[in-house]
Amino acid sequence: MQKLQLYLGSDRIDLFGDETVSITQTIQNVKDISKVFTDFSKSFSVPASKKNNLIFQHYYNTDIVRSTPTPALNKVAGKIELNSLTFKSGFFRLEGVDLKKNKAYAYRITFFGSTVNLKDLLGEDLLSGLDGLSQYDLPYTPTEVKDRLQLEPSFSSTIIFAPLITHTQRLFYNSSNSNQEQGNLNYVNGQQHGVFWNDLKYAIKVFALIDLIESQYGIVFDNSFFYNSNTVYSHLSMWLHRKSGAVSSASQVEEFATSVSTFPINLNNPYTGFPNNSVLVIFSPQSLNPQFPNAPTTITTNTLSVTTSSSIDYQVRVFQNGQLFFQSQFASSQNVTRVFTQADMGVFSAGSSYTVSVVQQNTTSMTFTSVVWNIQGYQSTTTFNDTYTAAAFSTTTSIDFVISQQIPEMKVIDFLTGIFSLFNLTAFSDDGVNISVKTIDQFYSSNTVYNIDQYLEISKSTVDVALPFKQVNFEYEGLGTFLAKQYEQLNNVGWGTLKYTLDSAIYDAPNEIYNVKAPFEHMQMERLQDQNNQAFTDIQYGYFVNENQQPYFGKPLLFYPIKITSGTPISYRTDATTHQALTAYNIPSNSIGLSLNFPFTSNINFGSEINEYNLTSEGYDEGSLFQQEYVDYVSDIFNSKRRITKVKAFLPLRIIIALTLRDKIEMRGQKYIINSVTTNLQTGESDFELLNVV
Repeated sequence: MQKLQLYLGSDRIDLFGDETVSITQTIQNVKDISKVFTDFSKSFSVPASKKNNLIFQHYYNTDIVRSTPTPALNKVAGKIELNSLTFKSGFFRLEGVDLKKNKAYAYRITFFGSTVNLKDLLGEDLLSGLDGLSQYDLPYTPTEVKDRLQLEPSFSSTIIFAPLITHTQRLFYNSSNSNQEQGNLNYVNGQQHGVFWNDLKYAIKVFALIDLIESQYGIVFDNSFFYNSNTVYSHLSMWLHRKSGAVSSASQVEEFATSVSTFPINLNNPYTGFPNNSVLVIFSPQSLNPQFPNAPTTITTNTLSVTTSSSIDYQVRVFQNGQLFFQSQFASSQNVTRVFTQADMGVFSAGSSYTVSVVQQNTTSMTFTSVVWNIQGYQSTTTFNDTYTAAAFSTTTSIDFVISQQIPEMKVIDFLTGIFSLFNLTAFSDDGVNISVKTIDQFYSSNTVYNIDQYLEISKSTVDVALPFKQVNFEYEGLGTFLAKQYEQLNNVGWGTLKYTLDSAIYDAPNEIYNVKAPFEHMQMERLQDQNNQAFTDIQYGYFVNENQQPYFGKPLLFYPIKITSGTPISYRTDATTHQALTAYNIPSNSIGLSLNFPFTSNINFGSEINEYNLTSEGYDEGSLFQQEYVDYVSDIFNSKRRITKVKAFLPLRIIIALTLRDKIEMRGQKYIINSVTTNLQTGESDFELLNVV
């Protein structure tokens, strides 16, 4: 019998003498193969002893003013020990208190594994709320777009670039000099046609978003998958497309927005700060004053003051976590300060990020002498007065491409889950702090084999059918762009999707079809042929419109950028009368490269498709997401030799402590993968669901 010990922080929790604690662990159950961030959890009761009452702060008594947050509001780090050896690190949450005869009898608590807490940490936060996005803001002008269209995306330096993806205009290529239709990319001096600069939008590298997520939430992913030499990850990009159509204002009157460019911290107060140029970060109330980290915070003053020396009407807009929080009426106030209070802006939200911008409809530049945000209040008996002051600046009549306002509206957790589902990744934590992210094949490649023959309970075991569903469908949620929709209508199957059964066999015993859906848009690209002589050009582009060729919103688009150098010249239009020839440009692709890289070319199609650029499937099928990331695992599920074996074993402490879900179990001369295991921590009794290695 093992001695069980629970710790909430550094405090050891008293236990009932007869409390039994069992934990079920699973990493990627064959019954739910797309589920990620899985981990163990266990609810149990502990006595309302004198010590536990102090730990849980007499939670049953509503009259007590608590000096620290209780686990009822926020999970608190803790661990489980067996015979003073750490078994698992994770987090505790207080569920409630049981009373007998109006006296506290027991506290109900739940212990969570570290990976489960990741979902709570990210919550409902959006990608647009990532604090560091503003460092990538840049002008949206013909010159900047042209430069970004020609700038080769790299892991180390080029985070933001412009791919040849249009939001409205259909592009084609016709070398006939008489063809001057709009959208013709053939460059002819003096003939005004080609791609307009503002039909293009910027894109961001996915790894930059992963880095910002790690930084903001204190997450540490290991480099098993998220590393720069892994090109299928480091080259992957997201198109910055928040709304259908153009980047410019959706209002009937053209507007020009200028983000406040600098907002440094007032060094007189070190408790809050401006880590990013145009983003005001208000930390959580607990961090406003480190002397009283857990005392309630009261805000008494929250004002934004804007002063301009120009007489042009302007509007002040404030964005909270990338979403519009407040906008004023258009008004002018030359040499007069306009003050906006909390009563104007709404309820102040600690823990949010704020971006301030000024908007004008006049094309004349304006000068602002100051923008000041002042926050005053108190915490316990200590008052604070934080003032954020921007330097004087002038507006521009070009549109600022503010990343937080242009990035697709998507939850951080959905973004991560989507990336995991694309590459069949699994997340786990061995130490309770760092999170390992591996493909399922990587996960099972490093293991220890434990022979449990001598610990088996041989009186009863079962062998069950391992096939939980008759078919697995792999697809993208977004297949609504023009060419993808056309492909589906002609082929009766979604672009880049896969319907899998082993050797295309038909099974009717299982009833369910399992769907793996990635929450992204998947677009079919188009390599242009010269309509004059049918010769292929070097140009490939994306046409992001719906089946009626109207501007389309869709899901967030992922793709690989590939820079063409010394390619077929394209006509790039800066306005109605000016154009120039470009021979270098970034084309979008669903594959990591344009030519066959033996033995395969990695791509983000789930199933077998023709490479849009070289019109061949050679090496392309083998590089699909299914073949690279899913085939071994899923085909094993459908293997006729696969079984789920359920056995009971009484494991010694050394195996309980050391056993991980990547390890293999050996019994009766056969090796098995652990599908799940439920362990009684005191007795060592373990119920295994095992998959035979085939």
